[in-house]
Amino acid sequence: MATDCEAWLNANPLDADDLSDSFLSGEEENGIITKNIKNEINGNWISAPNSIHEARLKAKAKRRLRKTSSRDSGRGDSFSDNGDPSRGTNGTVPPTSPKSKLLDRKSRAGKGRGLPKKGGAGGKGVWGPPGEVYDLEEVDVKDPNYDEAQENCVYETVVPPLEEGDFEKTLTPIVQEYFEHGDTNEVAELLGELNLGSMSSGVPMLAVSLALEAKASHRELTSRLLTDLCGRVLSRRDVESSFDKLLRELPDLVLDTPGASQLVGQFIARAVKDKILSKSYLDGYKGRVDCVHARAALDRAAVLLKMGMGGLRIDNLWGTGGGQRPVIQLVREMTLLLKEYLLSGDNKEAERCLRELEVPHFHHEFVYEAIVMVLESKGEKTFKMVLQLLKFLWVSSIITVDQMRRGYERVYMDIAEINIDVPRAYFILEQFVDKSFSAGFICEKLRDLCPSRGRKRFVSEGDGGRFKLESY
Repeated sequence: MATDCEAWLNANPLDADDLSDSFLSGEEENGIITKNIKNEINGNWISAPNSIHEARLKAKAKRRLRKTSSRDSGRGDSFSDNGDPSRGTNGTVPPTSPKSKLLDRKSRAGKGRGLPKKGGAGGKGVWGPPGEVYDLEEVDVKDPNYDEAQENCVYETVVPPLEEGDFEKTLTPIVQEYFEHGDTNEVAELLGELNLGSMSSGVPMLAVSLALEAKASHRELTSRLLTDLCGRVLSRRDVESSFDKLLRELPDLVLDTPGASQLVGQFIARAVKDKILSKSYLDGYKGRVDCVHARAALDRAAVLLKMGMGGLRIDNLWGTGGGQRPVIQLVREMTLLLKEYLLSGDNKEAERCLRELEVPHFHHEFVYEAIVMVLESKGEKTFKMVLQLLKFLWVSSIITVDQMRRGYERVYMDIAEINIDVPRAYFILEQFVDKSFSAGFICEKLRDLCPSRGRKRFVSEGDGGRFKLESY
């Protein structure tokens, strides 16, 4: 039908003022306005009644054309005022963006100024226009659901108490993570978020049990943790009941850690020194202990406290962590370790002592001191024993490739100064490097970097007394 109307309009063009957009009412169709020969229909003056029907058809056709053009506007077709599709300069239809038409949020009724609906407060997930502040809603007394008791209600966050089966599973990762960062405040915050209830006395026991199987630096951190938690998360009563449980369970702890009795005694002495255990704690067990391991722990604590009165620093009972010690102290301990090894010849004991230093990043100093000790020695015994020790530590992965290489390179750099005190240092170093390469714990490149001392000598009498620079 739209195509027929368009063809008819093309054949009978009309002026733009001849037609209107409005429909005729039923009274006009019945001939109410037939008094004059010249009547006005839709703003157009006609001279004969037969023209009324023609004008009505033309207006109807024009309205249909406008509806059709509005539907096809998204597909790129547009129409002129007379219904003809508009085209470009080259006769092509100018493209339009269907996306802009489909996603346009402006009103299609032609009303408004094109602003967003509801001032930007509409749409999914929007609770009002930007910048709007919501006040507290007053309770409506006339509300049928109104309850007077609700006005005085106080809402608080309730943390359920921690179950006994989840206690160890929850606290073990917290303590193990503390061994890495050493921040007692973070542990206190994490424990404060838990509702420990009556199980708060199990925190010191769990921390000490984990520290028994850890390093000396971790035991020092555990003693500091107990001191900082006492008064914030734990009470002195919790600490005392925790050590009571430790003494009762010592027979089981000794199976996993043979030296648990001595270690627990040191923890008790440190707790008394830090004033989280009363001084009368040991007196309460006198003559009432039947367990051999518990008695050994209490005796150890009593001895340490008596030595503390004589000047022993119990607060430094566990020592200082590896990386926190002065370099001079580490060098001195490594030198004593090497001297003790030369006397005993025990490779495993030397390995254990080197592990307890907890300075894997400083093992190159151990390699350096061992080689210098070989250069300053006079016999073959030191040469062979140090070579055997370095190979043992290399095989057991105590000393890494990088630390071994750095230790040898440091000797290469200082060999000129060492040679002032030890004239045969170059010769002994070359022999030791060759043996090390044969043992397989240094590479060929490191062996080739070994320096050699140049010396002047006569080539022969026939060379005219010339000197030749040559190395060993």
